[in-house]
Amino acid sequence: MKITTLRSDKVYRRIMQLPQNEKREAYREQMLAPFKGKWEIQQIPFRSDPPGGFDVLMLNDLMYLPANEIDESALAQVNEISSDEFWAACEKVVSDSFSSFEQQGIALPVQKVVFTVLLGNASSELLRINEGYSGDGGIPGHILTVLTPNAYTLPRITAALAHECNHNVRYQFIRWDMNVTLAELIVSEGLAENFAVSRCGEERLGPWVSKTDMQTLNRIIKPMLKPSLHIQGWDNIAPRLYGDEIAALQGMSPAGLPYGAGYACGYHLIRHYLRKTGDSIEQATLKSADEILRATEDYWHAESVVDGT
Repeated sequence: MKITTLRSDKVYRRIMQLPQNEKREAYREQMLAPFKGKWEIQQIPFRSDPPGGFDVLMLNDLMYLPANEIDESALAQVNEISSDEFWAACEKVVSDSFSSFEQQGIALPVQKVVFTVLLGNASSELLRINEGYSGDGGIPGHILTVLTPNAYTLPRITAALAHECNHNVRYQFIRWDMNVTLAELIVSEGLAENFAVSRCGEERLGPWVSKTDMQTLNRIIKPMLKPSLHIQGWDNIAPRLYGDEIAALQGMSPAGLPYGAGYACGYHLIRHYLRKTGDSIEQATLKSADEILRATEDYWHAESVVDGT
């Protein structure tokens, strides 16, 4: 496995020194070009034609620090992610995450991955709701994470990387298409967060799970999601996966669900599956959503399933 670490801190420092009118193109070429394969798969233009339309730079600005704001005012944040120790810890968790599959005899078809940690856009409501950090790793070979650096987010970025590594592996074996169901995404997020906990400890459990108490899970979330597992279409899936607050930011109709509903449901579903079957999290990552759901039918109906047991 060849892992390429894009040291975003060094890119930020170079861009700080450039004239304002050169920053955006430099950012496009130095920070976003290493992920061209991802943009192509997602059909996101690398450079819009005509200029000024939707492309990777416009997408970047929704959650990541915009290129035109990379100046001396961002220096304190850049300093927070500039130590060799920080990047060594990030590279180690990425390396160890992929190695854990290989150690179980799982041969990974994709043997090259590039990852980075970007600074967040201070104006992003989506980032705020997620307590200042997030990730994007569903396209094999490419992993992006983002944070607003502080005492809470900095220790958790390795868990975010592990979470995205799990997605990176799953979608080398499970086919993704536009007909994806809510069931697949609930299972996928549950697998990824359980994997992150297996690598980094329960104290690094993401807020998309930890904010949900067990009464809310059993009395509200599970009864509402179970009849909807088959649904397709992002406008239908997103409110159930992310909850109403995030869905509203994306202009979607609410489903009457709290923040992270699908993530919390998936996390405890997969915990139940692992304990019930004895599978490792690595083995479970390659299972289809249907197979996992068939083995966990009791999860949806048992009020006693309040702690993943």
